[in-house]
Amino acid sequence: MWVIFALISAFTLATSDALTKKALRDSNEYLAAWFRLFFSLPLLVVILLFIPMPQLDKEFFSAFFIALPVEIITIILYIKALKVSPMSLTLPFLALTPVFLIFISYFIVGEKVSFWGGMGIFLIAAGSYILNISEIKKGFFEPFKAVTKEKGSVFMICVALLYSFTASFGKKAIEHSSPLFFAVTYFIALTVLFAPIAFWMARNDLKNFIRERQFRGLFLPGIFYAVMASSHMLAMKLTKVAYMISLKRLSLIIGIMYGYFLFKEENIRERLLGAILMFIGFVIVVTAS
Repeated sequence: MWVIFALISAFTLATSDALTKKALRDSNEYLAAWFRLFFSLPLLVVILLFIPMPQLDKEFFSAFFIALPVEIITIILYIKALKVSPMSLTLPFLALTPVFLIFISYFIVGEKVSFWGGMGIFLIAAGSYILNISEIKKGFFEPFKAVTKEKGSVFMICVALLYSFTASFGKKAIEHSSPLFFAVTYFIALTVLFAPIAFWMARNDLKNFIRERQFRGLFLPGIFYAVMASSHMLAMKLTKVAYMISLKRLSLIIGIMYGYFLFKEENIRERLLGAILMFIGFVIVVTAS
């Protein structure tokens, strides 16, 4: 079941990202990020009405409140990456999260991955090198250097690292509550805490944003984001953090296709080659689990 939930999470995340990038053409990135969160709340609140209240302890609250400020930083970097760079060059770097998780989830929640699980995770990460393989004619390390020239890619690498922390603390909070309870309360808290930051940073664009009703373009991204959050937490409960995040990162393959078909992004062949390598890694991870 964790595989099904993770695949749902991957598809809905990629779809939400594509729709958000489309809205970002005319919108302030801080407002776009906040309204995507805001429009995810109705579905999450409805879910909250039908789930039992778990018994909460100190471990839940410590993990919950440590993860929140880190998550806010990742939201800002994530939405900036979507705005300034092609999806096919930014989203694939989320594949680095499982690599970071091999080490971070071990120290935070004591999880270990098998040898083959680790091999699959590293194959997923290796696909990120292939994304700029055309640069290899200038030297072996040129594909890596090309990353630093794309601001959105640098932002997304930072996101991948920070997500390894939030995913680990999220798993800890889930173990001391329940997947859906944590998903709903976490995203409500995120929406509330991020509001003053978003409105202050976008204070010069807010009037125009409301007058032109640009928020309407973020309704569907919010719905898909809510489904992503719910399926993400359900999958996290059922397997190891590194395995679940590895599988969820199939969203980057879907994102590459969205980038090509919706935004006419270039160099799609080499980016698909990297995506195929990541898919092989995904198969190994699922088999190893």
